[in-house]
Amino acid sequence: MGHRICPWWLGYVLASPVRRLLQDPGSIVEPYVREGMTVLEPGPGMGFFTLELARRVGPNGRVVAVDVQSRMIAGLKRRLAKAGLSQRVDARVTTGDSLGLADLHSAVDFTLAMAMVHETPGASWFFRQVAEAMKPGASLLLAEPSGHVTEESFQAEIDAAIAAGFALTDRPAVRRSQAALLTRKAA
Repeated sequence: MGHRICPWWLGYVLASPVRRLLQDPGSIVEPYVREGMTVLEPGPGMGFFTLELARRVGPNGRVVAVDVQSRMIAGLKRRLAKAGLSQRVDARVTTGDSLGLADLHSAVDFTLAMAMVHETPGASWFFRQVAEAMKPGASLLLAEPSGHVTEESFQAEIDAAIAAGFALTDRPAVRRSQAALLTRKAA
């Protein structure tokens, strides 16, 4: 995606159960994800949030996880298989110039953009593609690490989302992060 992509080997650290002491994926996604939903997770790494999303969408739901790093997706697929959740997740390797979401046009109920928009070629590039994939009224939780992304940069991401057809609906608390809940406006 961008030139500052998280190294693949750090995926092991980010997926560690120890991370739950800092961020509990269940409590973060619980207000937004229900059984039967289609959830988009760009930049899933090795699946710290993906496994929780897959559990919550249930056997009739679907998670689409897209990442530019094949090693991240390979690690994610191993973790999904071990947890018995592979059938619920479509894990895709994308290119640096597209998220590869054309088949999801207006199909996504919720998007989790956790600590990854700053790694893309640009927030406008990212939010335009995600908006196309989301249903009108669908929610997107945007969170960026507080110590890594400045308040000004985070506000620029929110502004790019608004320009792409989202409305800012809330500023939920996500530990060690700046967060915004956005809703896809009707076209």
